[in-house]
Amino acid sequence: MKLYYFSEMPHHEYPDEEGQKYPSLRLAFPNRFFDRAKAAANYTRYLDEYELADQAGYHGLMINEHHSTPSCVNVGVNMTAAILARTTRRAKLLLLGNILPIEDNPVRMAEQIAMADLISGGRVLSGFVRGVGIEQWWANANPVHNRERFEECHDLILKCWTEPGPFRWEGRHYHFRHVNPWCLPLQKPHPPIWIPGTASPETAIWAGRRGYTYVPFLVPFDVARELFEFYRQGAAEVGRAVTPDNLGFLICAVTADTKAKALEAGRHFVWRMGPTLRGPVDWFQPVGMRSSAGTQFALRARPRSLAAMSYDELLAEHFIIAGTPDEVADRFAHVHRELGIGHLLLEAQESRMDHPTTMRSIELMGAKVIPALATL
Repeated sequence: MKLYYFSEMPHHEYPDEEGQKYPSLRLAFPNRFFDRAKAAANYTRYLDEYELADQAGYHGLMINEHHSTPSCVNVGVNMTAAILARTTRRAKLLLLGNILPIEDNPVRMAEQIAMADLISGGRVLSGFVRGVGIEQWWANANPVHNRERFEECHDLILKCWTEPGPFRWEGRHYHFRHVNPWCLPLQKPHPPIWIPGTASPETAIWAGRRGYTYVPFLVPFDVARELFEFYRQGAAEVGRAVTPDNLGFLICAVTADTKAKALEAGRHFVWRMGPTLRGPVDWFQPVGMRSSAGTQFALRARPRSLAAMSYDELLAEHFIIAGTPDEVADRFAHVHRELGIGHLLLEAQESRMDHPTTMRSIELMGAKVIPALATL
């Protein structure tokens, strides 16, 4: 089972009581609380942590993007990928990912991902996401068209990568008279494509039909298994075999020299589960963004919100894993046995977890946990 390092590059540099005065940290929390000097230092810190993860032996480095929120100030996944493409040497660069429904120029996105793949020597894993409702508001995009735009944007990017130009594209949402990108990915026919999911059966089936790697984020094991069954349904429709390499899972995880230190560090993930997800329902799930089937599945998948769970409950349900390297390796092996996955994505830094704690966790993962999982 392959491990991937991930940080949302948070900006938790403000008093929590200030954030509580607003309906949500996303969209509504004023950017006057943004500390420019601290943010500049944080970017250096976060990139240093990613570079150490590469050196420590992580199979991949996952990066994402969000907007108008202190929970994630990585606002350009392709920009970060290009930086890491130059400063790292071995790990795959997992872009999970580019938010396709809010993209107005898929040709430009195809070029940017290709450029990162070329700089990295062909290490890009290109994840495509539908995004959360917040991004629809941020981009002033119509949520009703979310899935249509996602699929058409995907189709145009793949055509850019695989069919010679010039050609013309006249779709429902995108119109280009002249498509002829002079920047194509090193990997042929294109970088591997990954798709995340939390509550959409349609997305799981769609990914299964195409053989893309599919990764549920922070859901209970039984929900992940159900989503994997939808994925297998899609794969079976087109005669594709499903192996562990097609399946991944994301959790939060940290290790330390002692259990007490690890548990103390792990508490920082509670901020990610609660305050960063607080807000009006229609901000996160605008009307029309989900199908009726997706809405019904989401209600079953989240009968209780992560924000309502205690730290002990989050640990018990494996949303957060925190312990010594031996304990963490055992729990990762348990996740592997439960889900049969080939990829485990670790949100490994969050909130106010400090730099030395994060670096030590990366070192211990590389020295003790990754070798212990080599036979899985």
